[in-house]
Order: sequence, then C-alpha cells, then structure tokens
Amino acid sequence: MSNPRKTEVIGVASGKGGVGKTTTSINLAVALTQLGHSVMLFDADLGLANAQIALGARAEYNLGHFLAGQKTLQEILITTRQGVKLIPGASGMQELAGLSDIQAASIVQSFGVLADDVDYLIVDVAAGISPSVLSFLAACQRRFIVVKDDPSSIADAYGTIKILSKEMGLDEIYLLPNMVKSQSEGWKLYKKLNDVCVRFLGESVHYLTSIEEDEMVLRALKKYQSVMELAPGTAAARDYMRLAEACTHLRPIDHPSGGLQFFMERLMQNGSSDT
Repeated sequence: MSNPRKTEVIGVASGKGGVGKTTTSINLAVALTQLGHSVMLFDADLGLANAQIALGARAEYNLGHFLAGQKTLQEILITTRQGVKLIPGASGMQELAGLSDIQAASIVQSFGVLADDVDYLIVDVAAGISPSVLSFLAACQRRFIVVKDDPSSIADAYGTIKILSKEMGLDEIYLLPNMVKSQSEGWKLYKKLNDVCVRFLGESVHYLTSIEEDEMVLRALKKYQSVMELAPGTAAARDYMRLAEACTHLRPIDHPSGGLQFFMERLMQNGSSDT
C-alpha cells in the first residue's frame, strides 16, 4: 500500500560533539530503509562530513562542488549499498562550517527535484548552535537532540533546547538519550532534563526511546558499516529499529506545504528575515 504521507523532515543535532549524533543519523536512516521507506540523508555537518565514511560509501562529488556551482544536487547524490540516498557533505572545508543562510537556502531549494519519492529526509547537522545549524533545524519539522548522561552534554543539550524553544519559538523537539546503560537509565535522563525544561522554559520536550551503550556500534564504525548491518541482533540495533518504528507512528505534521516544500520555504524565510 502506498504511503500518502508527505516527506517527513527530521533534524538530528547535539549541543556538543562526541555524543553519537552522526551514528544516530546513519543508523536511523538505515533502519527506516529496512522498514521499506525511501530515505534521504543530508550530511549537513559541514566541515566535518563523515556520514559517507560511516556508511562505507565513496562519493566522487560532494556539497562543496554544488556550492561552487560545479555540480547540481542531483549530480552529487549517491545511493549507498544500504539503499539510503545520501547528499555527501564536504569534509574538511572550514568555510562551509560557516555556511550563510543564503547558501543554506540554495541547497534546500535544490531538494525539490530530488524529493518525489522520499518518505524521510534526515538532516545531520553539526554539533553546537552556529547560525547555519539553527537555520537547518528551524527548517525541519522535528528536531532530535542527542544527549549523553554527562554534565557537559546535558548542559549543552539544554542550551540548544532553550534557543530552539524560547528564542526561535520551535516545537517538536525530541530528546534522544544515547549510550545509556539501559532503557530505564535513558528514561531517567530524559525525565531529569525534561523537568528542567518544564521548570525554566515552561516547555516539555518529547521522548521516543533511548539507545543503549553497545560496543558493536564502534566496531561497526571501524568497519565503515551501520550497526544495523554488522550486528542487527545487538541492543543498539534493536534500539535504532525501535526509534525508526516510533518515527513511523508519529502524528503527521500538517503544515500548509508539508515535507520538503516546507523545509525549503522555512529555510528561505530564515534567510530573508536575518539582517
């Protein structure tokens, strides 16, 4: 049966690096693909693009070629062996890390020609809260904030949520505890951070599941694979599949344009509203 839903756009972010944001993005993309969905992964972690490496893909061209006007977005798009449509980031190009709103908008405008049969667009943004990160997250329909159970990660996740919620007026923010000892530990971490958000921001964040600590995740990365492929029976693979299934059961967001059109329009609005 065909899926009548428009493209769902999910941004995956983290307040700081090293909490497993890209690992989450690629494994969620693979899990959704394994569930039979058409998935596009946009590696918007500009300057430190490593999604293609983690998926064992070799891209001849990347976002740098697109921004330089040398290639179209269609020409840099590749399909990985897992079946994920990947828009590769430009690794090591520091000038891309400070992408302007106009550049960001030009990228997303070009998504229209790619979007015909995509069920999910996953946008893997850089760690932190640079203007380009905030622009991309504002253009998404849902925002997943990956957090580890350590004080600096918690503080940075809260800071990111505060900016998204209070300064930018965004909702549909989901907390994703990663590398936790158990699901119950992940739930406790969510509760702790959500209580702070409710108390100081007057807003609650959503919860879908947690990702348990699993040595096979690191082993998979070293083999340029997703853990969904290398070790589908492990705790982390089970949790990523649970996350993917939870995504498929979320209430559709019925914005006027929906999906990728919504993503494009929102990013253009962000660009034009900045001085």
